[in-house]
Amino acid sequence: MSQQNDIDRLIQEYLDGTIDLANADRLNRVLDRDAGARREFVERLNLDSMIAAMAAGHPLEVAPMPRPSPRRLVVRRLCALAACLLAMASVAHWWQGRKAPYARVLQSLGAPGLVAGTPIRGEVHRMDLGTVEIVSALGARLVIEAPAEFQFRGPQLLHMPAGRLAADVPPAAKGFTVLTPSGEVVDLGTSFGIDVRDRGAAEVHVFEGEVVATAKGARKEQSLLAGDALRLHDGLGTTRTLRTAAFIKGDELSELADQRARSEAALERLKADPALIALLDFEAGSPSLAGVYRTVQGRWPGSRAPEFVNDGDYLKLDVGGQHAWPRLTLAAWVRLDQLGSPYQSLLHTDGWDRGVSGQVHWMINQATTMRLALFGNVLAPGSDETQPYPDSRTPVLSDKGRWIHLAAVYDAESGAVRFFVNGRFDKESRQSVAYPAQLGSAQIGNWNQEERKLSGRLDELVILGRAMSDAEVHDLFQAGNPYR
Repeated sequence: MSQQNDIDRLIQEYLDGTIDLANADRLNRVLDRDAGARREFVERLNLDSMIAAMAAGHPLEVAPMPRPSPRRLVVRRLCALAACLLAMASVAHWWQGRKAPYARVLQSLGAPGLVAGTPIRGEVHRMDLGTVEIVSALGARLVIEAPAEFQFRGPQLLHMPAGRLAADVPPAAKGFTVLTPSGEVVDLGTSFGIDVRDRGAAEVHVFEGEVVATAKGARKEQSLLAGDALRLHDGLGTTRTLRTAAFIKGDELSELADQRARSEAALERLKADPALIALLDFEAGSPSLAGVYRTVQGRWPGSRAPEFVNDGDYLKLDVGGQHAWPRLTLAAWVRLDQLGSPYQSLLHTDGWDRGVSGQVHWMINQATTMRLALFGNVLAPGSDETQPYPDSRTPVLSDKGRWIHLAAVYDAESGAVRFFVNGRFDKESRQSVAYPAQLGSAQIGNWNQEERKLSGRLDELVILGRAMSDAEVHDLFQAGNPYR
């Protein structure tokens, strides 16, 4: 490549905003020693500014000329106006076409119009469905989950009025900034998540490194380190509990696959099962359930699932209360956060505190293993549980915070509780006293006590009045597995 071509390339990279630090240093050295390069650089800067102004619709000022006759003035003005409009349209089109994109779509799942390879400049994008991973011009990788609205205002500036974002920012993109309706977040070389609820208050969660967050109207910024979380609202930053599972990251997105048709076929078979007590898939057309929770995207693009965030969030249901159930299967897809609370409530019936035998409490305990407790039941002698309730062996809260399928199968006649994690048999516990299960009024999430809550999403809750076989549990997991 000739020296002139090399200089042209460096200047063009500078104008496009894509120049890296090494080439920026090279350009500075060239401009220091070469007066001709400096003149060309200034002329190109002026031209780029003029073209940008024309593309944005700003008028260009023209020096006054000697005043001709009125008739010639009208003709001349009309001709000049037509030529100017034509030139502006052509130049604007050329300028926009040559301008390097601020980012590109790296991968996409169920997001129409944002397929892999799509260049992103300054346009506004609204996502009703799906999830996309975007890489900025300087290498910041962003995963955005619907519903969302976002706009790049430069290679290092993203405006996000609504949506959920997970960002992984390398040193080259340090300083990447996200603007939200309630404040801004500036990266200092890190991994973080932002959750904006429909143009409302934004939550910032830092997974690694450090960010600086400033609430709108606040005079002081706040530094957040790994493990910190903050809600930006009313000019304040309120400390929150870190929610790692609330955000889909790039490595997970590459493993997700839209296998919804297979899952729906399995659910249709379950709906025809005469032992079915309840199947909550939370999709459009499903019965509306009372409670305090947020409806978000489920395992599939465009699907729905309840999300529980605050201590008091819950979902109320009343099923299966017409008689006792000597056999019972509980199964659900969950996406749970690591929390300091003792229990994550998957399903708590309301009769426990009244001493009703057989009342069902299905939860994640403080050891992050699954528990199925029935009031009045007694573990068989020699059981290895540390507390007087049947517990699974395998912890169910992974560090990755992904979707996981949990199932518990109960048989009062044999006194057995069998636990399954992602379709695999995990452990069987035996009880010397085992009452038939009692259902009826129940809650998911907060259960009238501070230590009973839920943080995360829940999808496809199945309550079956019979004991599923190991093969059936495995098939249910395989049909609904969102990962490749």
